[in-house]
Amino acid sequence: VRRNYISAAVACVLCCSLVHQTVAFQLASPISASHRLSTSSVENLNKNRHNVIIKRSNRTFEKNANNHLHMTALDVSGGENEEYSFSQRISKTCTKISAFVEKNFFLLGMVVAVAMARAIPSLGVNGGILKPELFIGKFGVTLIFLLSGISLELSELKTAATNIKANAAIQAVSFGVWPFLVGVPLTKFLRLFLPNLLPAALLDGLLILTCLPTTVNMCVFLTSAAGGNVASSLCNAVIGNMAGIFLTPALLLRFFGTEIHLPFLDMVIKLCNKVLLPVGVGQLLRKTPAVGLYKKNSKKFKRLQELVLLGIVWNAFCNAFTKGMGLELRHALALLTLIPTMHLGSLFVLKKFFELPFWKFDRSQIIASVYCASHKTLAFGLPLINTIFEGNSNLASYCAPIMFVHPLQLVLGSLLVPRFSKYIQDKAQEQ
Repeated sequence: VRRNYISAAVACVLCCSLVHQTVAFQLASPISASHRLSTSSVENLNKNRHNVIIKRSNRTFEKNANNHLHMTALDVSGGENEEYSFSQRISKTCTKISAFVEKNFFLLGMVVAVAMARAIPSLGVNGGILKPELFIGKFGVTLIFLLSGISLELSELKTAATNIKANAAIQAVSFGVWPFLVGVPLTKFLRLFLPNLLPAALLDGLLILTCLPTTVNMCVFLTSAAGGNVASSLCNAVIGNMAGIFLTPALLLRFFGTEIHLPFLDMVIKLCNKVLLPVGVGQLLRKTPAVGLYKKNSKKFKRLQELVLLGIVWNAFCNAFTKGMGLELRHALALLTLIPTMHLGSLFVLKKFFELPFWKFDRSQIIASVYCASHKTLAFGLPLINTIFEGNSNLASYCAPIMFVHPLQLVLGSLLVPRFSKYIQDKAQEQ
């Protein structure tokens, strides 16, 4: 029995050992396979990482090599790139200067014209070697009105001529507001409160100045330079000076009580020859190929108009510096303070006045109205005053304010051209 028990126990132990080994072998086989798979994946991953590292190293090496070659090229070139950069800066600076001059050509031209007149006044004085009264005062002005006639459509002139509201407002300011609301109150105020500022004859000269019509050509030039309604400006220059032949003597008769005899027919003929004839010829040239030439070179012709206007400034200041006004220094300084203040004030007030909704003016019409209504003519005023007050001992004092206002309104009006031009362009961009 003991042997049987021992044999059975031994058999059981052997069986258990056999089963344990079999199970262990079966379990170990899949674990080894998965272990082999995971090992191969890790090896592949390591290879990919190694390739990426090699590629990045190659790129870094190439970049460093290129930088090294570039720096070597700079060293070999001996600063050629620095010279090129310097030339680029010079080119950019020249471009900026050119753009500034192009944008502010007229203002810079004014400075040059006045400086030249001050340096060599005898060169541009009437009757001088260059004959500016002929080439600028006659041919230049005729050319301006000729170009105005070519540039304007006949329909624009008709529209401007039939714009009763604008024309009536401008002429009412010239012959109504200026003498009765500016001239009379101003001279009375100065006589009462500042009697020693100006002598009585110069005060009378200021009152005479307010009775004159608008300029014949200056208002047209400045309106054109600012981009305003040239047709309206041209029509009001003609209307104002035609009306001034009758209204200005009537106003002077009202204020001074002088019996006046004027060569009305000669004045009408002179005005027609100076303004209407070149404009009419310009309108006829619109029927010819000349209009195509003008449109193709419109910028160049506009620059030509500006040069003529600068020539007029130069001529006016040459005459002023050469001949003088025959005034005491303190009186001249008083006029140089009073007249620009009057003119700038009138420009500001008239701009606000013509911007009122009642008028319904566009901005180009507003600028034309401002220039026409604020100007006083020298070309018409001097002959008129010389004729009316011929032989009067105060004739020089009567003419002095007009001599002052002519260059001053030209300079101040020219200084405002860029501002007025931007004023018109801003509205056009909004639309």
